[in-house]
Amino acid sequence: MTSHYLARLDTVDDGFAEEFARLAISPAEADPTLVSRVADIIAAVARDGDEAVLRFTNEFDSRQATDFAQLALGCEELDAAAKTIDPRVREALCAAAERIREFHERQLATSWQFEDADGSILGQRISALDRVGIYVPGGQASYPSSVLMNAIPATVAGVTDIVMVAPAPKGQINPVVLAAAGLAGVTEVFTIGGAQAVAALAYGTESLGSVDKIVGPGNRYVAEAKRQVFGRVGIDMVAGPSEILIIADGSVDPKWLTLDMFAQAEHDEFAQAVLLSPDAAYLDEIAARIAEQLPLMARKEVIAESLKNRGALIKVPDLDAAVELSNRLAPEHLELAVAQPRALLDRITAAGAIFLGAMSSEALGDYCAGPNHVLPTAGSARFASPLGVYDFQRRSSVIEISARGALALGEVAATLADAESLQAHGLSARARMRPGS
Repeated sequence: MTSHYLARLDTVDDGFAEEFARLAISPAEADPTLVSRVADIIAAVARDGDEAVLRFTNEFDSRQATDFAQLALGCEELDAAAKTIDPRVREALCAAAERIREFHERQLATSWQFEDADGSILGQRISALDRVGIYVPGGQASYPSSVLMNAIPATVAGVTDIVMVAPAPKGQINPVVLAAAGLAGVTEVFTIGGAQAVAALAYGTESLGSVDKIVGPGNRYVAEAKRQVFGRVGIDMVAGPSEILIIADGSVDPKWLTLDMFAQAEHDEFAQAVLLSPDAAYLDEIAARIAEQLPLMARKEVIAESLKNRGALIKVPDLDAAVELSNRLAPEHLELAVAQPRALLDRITAAGAIFLGAMSSEALGDYCAGPNHVLPTAGSARFASPLGVYDFQRRSSVIEISARGALALGEVAATLADAESLQAHGLSARARMRPGS
């Protein structure tokens, strides 16, 4: 059954498994034409550097820059932007930044080591990446919150050079984005976007030094470019459209949850909003609220298309079944809008971020709750995690073997080397068992 705006499903209906599987399929982020076009852009930037970035930026962003220096912004421009924005917005940025920093400081890993029974010292050394690039969307919408979420964990990790790239169509960039960059510790800003920005970060140009890792969301060209440069540099993830799944028992105001679905759907036409409940009457109420409130939304066309493409209201027999379906979908955002959310929490095995109870709206997580809003999408929460300080730290193993250790471990290593037919490995291990021989 389909309502006027989104699918109505019931787990007992014939064909439910197929319909649910359809919801789990993320829209393709790339096609052969896109892959080829992005590869051409990357190759041009790798070959021609500044000239290629300048050419693509003028073409795609309707710019008329004649020199790469016109695409760079200095600290004074970030400071000026902070002074021009609405004081309430500046205060909100500061409040969000403080909470984000406080949360991520708890993720900071430190080096450690121990001495074993033979006197050998083993450990792990933690160090920050030297230079990272953060991509901030700036086309159809600007996201200063993404600046904070990407840059603050890097600064907490100890990264010294943080390069922000953000498109500036017709030379315009949101001053709130620039204010956020200054607040978050960004050290360089370039008003470039798309695949050419990703390529510049990965390969470097005459004016923009290459980075160790690229993080941050973007459109499908950005996602495909990140996919293609992975290996030359690290990336956080290949992000797909945003998602929310809500498990509701009928105890939360249906208007609130309707707005939560809208908040996700308004991102773009391929965002996903799904609500599961064992209460059929409650699902009817949600459907009625959607029909009532949608015409009042500023982005009602986008929301309507998103709900039509990938939205659903699903009747489940009980909350246990809802949890099972949620784990199968592995959503980016999961709201447990139930009277006893902690009773379900331990059974959730795959979700990017989990919001407990009526007051925990996903929108707070997007801006200022504290945890990162850069989250795995398209079911990748089964194996991936939110962006964090750990994404900006390197781990190196430390091994210092004592003479006793070389004697004890040498025969173990040599025996295994012999089993693998790697003669030199065995000889190397045994040589240290008989120093001077």
